[in-house]
Amino acid sequence: MIQDDPVYAAMIKSVDESLGRIMDKLLEMGISENTIIIFMSDNGGLSTVKEKKWSPTSNEPLRAGKGWHYEGGIREPMIIKWPGKVKAGTVSDEQVISMDFYPTILKMCGLPLKPKQHKDGLSLVPMLLQQKKHLNRDALYWHFPHYHGSGNTPSSAIRFGDYKLIEYFENSTLELYNLKNDLSEKENLVEKMPEKTKELHLKLISWRDALNARLPKGVNPDYKK
Repeated sequence: MIQDDPVYAAMIKSVDESLGRIMDKLLEMGISENTIIIFMSDNGGLSTVKEKKWSPTSNEPLRAGKGWHYEGGIREPMIIKWPGKVKAGTVSDEQVISMDFYPTILKMCGLPLKPKQHKDGLSLVPMLLQQKKHLNRDALYWHFPHYHGSGNTPSSAIRFGDYKLIEYFENSTLELYNLKNDLSEKENLVEKMPEKTKELHLKLISWRDALNARLPKGVNPDYKK
């Protein structure tokens, strides 16, 4: 696991400096107290990209990284700055997802929600304003029916409470983890917890059906070795 790649470190420094320039400009323009900033990573590090020897950034103790449904690929840092509304230093452990941004920003700006355009998202405003401690959300879902350079194969995942189930389409296998007790996702509980596995699998299938999600269609007849 490479943790000292100079190019990657320079990229992180550049992001930090660029954000600083934006913050300074907002102050200069006198609009910093009227500007909402949402800062979030889009994936975990690249340590599982096997084709490149230099692939940097281990996510340990989280498993895997970019392109995977393990926590190393989807558990990201996020900061929301909402001047006059959210007290600096406030921390929440609530599970949120990037699809929440759209309805959240609409609500923050006093604009009407557009449910047909943000079916997978919930407004975070009630939680940010501490009107609610938790979102009214049943589960979180991910769907990536593609191959990724990190080594991950077409798959879907559901997070339901402390449990996460991953379904791999290539070989029709399931993996179940209790993230509260096993954050590193080392113990697959499928055989120990068949009922929980079935429950989450059915919820995942139902979600895909409701969204008409696309799935892999078997062997490509035009593929040539």
